[in-house]
Amino acid sequence: MLQLDKALIHARKAELESTKHALKQHFVGIDPIIDELMDCIQVWYLMPELLKRPVIVNLWGMTGVGKTDLVRQLVKHLHFQDRFAEVELSNIGQTSWSSSVSSVLDDYGFHNGKPCIVLFDEIQRFNTIDSKGEQLPQTKFMDFWELLSDGHLSKKQKDDLDSFLHEYYQRERNAQRRRSKGEKEDEDDSPGYISTWDAVNLKKALNLDMEVVDMLDITEEEMVSMILTAKRKKVIYEPINHTQTLILISGNLDDAFHMSHQAAEADVDADIFHAFTTKVTLMNIKDALLRKFRPEQVARFGNIHLVYPSLRKQDFHTLITREIQRVQTDTFERTGIRLVTDVSMNQLIYRNGVFPVQGVRPLFSSVTDILEVNLSRLLLQALSDGIDTIHLSYSEERQAIVARLGEITTVEHPYVGRIDKIRQDNTQASVANISVHESGHAVAYMVLFGLVPLQLQSKVASSYASGFTFPHQLHRTRRTLLDMIKVYLAGGIAEELLFGHLEASTGRENDRERATELAMDYVRRYGFDDEFQATYTIEDYPHRMNTVVTDMDVEKMMMRLVSETKELLGQYVHCLHALSKALTEAGKLETDQVAAIAQQYDVAAEIKPEGHLHIADYAARLREPLVWRGRH
Repeated sequence: MLQLDKALIHARKAELESTKHALKQHFVGIDPIIDELMDCIQVWYLMPELLKRPVIVNLWGMTGVGKTDLVRQLVKHLHFQDRFAEVELSNIGQTSWSSSVSSVLDDYGFHNGKPCIVLFDEIQRFNTIDSKGEQLPQTKFMDFWELLSDGHLSKKQKDDLDSFLHEYYQRERNAQRRRSKGEKEDEDDSPGYISTWDAVNLKKALNLDMEVVDMLDITEEEMVSMILTAKRKKVIYEPINHTQTLILISGNLDDAFHMSHQAAEADVDADIFHAFTTKVTLMNIKDALLRKFRPEQVARFGNIHLVYPSLRKQDFHTLITREIQRVQTDTFERTGIRLVTDVSMNQLIYRNGVFPVQGVRPLFSSVTDILEVNLSRLLLQALSDGIDTIHLSYSEERQAIVARLGEITTVEHPYVGRIDKIRQDNTQASVANISVHESGHAVAYMVLFGLVPLQLQSKVASSYASGFTFPHQLHRTRRTLLDMIKVYLAGGIAEELLFGHLEASTGRENDRERATELAMDYVRRYGFDDEFQATYTIEDYPHRMNTVVTDMDVEKMMMRLVSETKELLGQYVHCLHALSKALTEAGKLETDQVAAIAQQYDVAAEIKPEGHLHIADYAARLREPLVWRGRH
């Protein structure tokens, strides 16, 4: 019967609380993730003897949100460094000598049944099916699924025991044969102690709770007795018990985080990405896993899935403040010089260091590039002149880092941020073109959905000099699909209206691709076209339909929607013109600015937050008296 050590449990609870607090001090923006993780591991840490299978916790999120670092910090604060392993499984480019999870854990000495922590990182690289759903041939690390199943691994070292016994008995027979013939005994005939090699192998095979150095004092005869006892008790045939192992699985699932493909965007509002990532659910994760693993394998991941949101603007600002404070502390400790920075430096770092989908790594790099590199040039002068304070700020007007050394000396270093420079390189003509295009999307979006777009921008840090109009989440229906197609078409059509047909740019390419995809889904996937009710998107050969027969219907639909979009923008052309001019001048318009212009031209559009889902009030309609809405 298990004995409850209340004092030990109390001490461990205090350790967990201390660890939770330390993790929240170290990380920014993931407090809910930390709370969930600490709750999930509580039983494992307080009383692992109660567990009948390992605790499996999955961590999912886009790159740079702190998945791996959270695990490493957890290990550090729980003092499990000597009982922790990081393992990366992959089905391509294997160069490791190990071919099984069991051998990896054996190398770490984790086969003794005691509590340990194992992180399987970047697990998406270990996919067992390809993009077509076909099973991939795999020979390595297949016992990973065995470990996830019930925490037990098959033993592989029984041959080491038999080999040791065989060699021992062979020497005994040789010695007896010489004695029976009256021959002189050989050196190898006398009983000896086991070698270091045998000690290492036998310790693993018998799962002995002894140090190898202590085993060197065991004679071969004593070891034979231990092996035979273990064989009689069937101990060596029992699987390796990992029920007290904390298994942490981490990975990036792009199929669940669709916005991860926009990793190069430095201009998308971080709060917009955050709102979209907070909508990623357990079902989205399982859906994405089913595209990489077989159903029975997905089941073995369990149901503890912690989903990291991307960081918010305030999180990035907090990180910038922390990094600047780190530089200030380091500077003072090394040189005795006090560094003071203006908020303009924070803004410069944010504009040039934040790529919302790429997490914290680009930001840390930009702090070095913008602050530390420029500071190093000033420290030598300050030290030479005996100055003990440096004030740093950034002048937008003069495009320079302004340093005040002490109270008298002022030094300016011309500086333009790497991303700012790209934004400035966009010519006025190009910005005007993009502004009209994006305003076309925005006007159509406001008229059709009654919503102000989340972000409207025409000056962006992209080499292809494009802009974007960020929409809300839209519930897909017959109506919203048609309206979404019009919004996509509106960019190119707006250019035609304000610049003429011959001056309309090719910036419509991606828009028209997306619009065409929606039109094909409308007809082929959802059955919203009365002429075609079968599903034309099934890929299995026996069920595949001939999509060619639907092509003309899709084309006619696109032509009709182009005509309707031209008519819509024609009705609101003055709003389109005013919005385009304002966007050209500013490069970026906030939601309240767009709403004010829309209101001037009688366009009714509401400002809704990033997480808003545009959906019909089905519940209210269901409460109304029955009205037959079917078509005859």
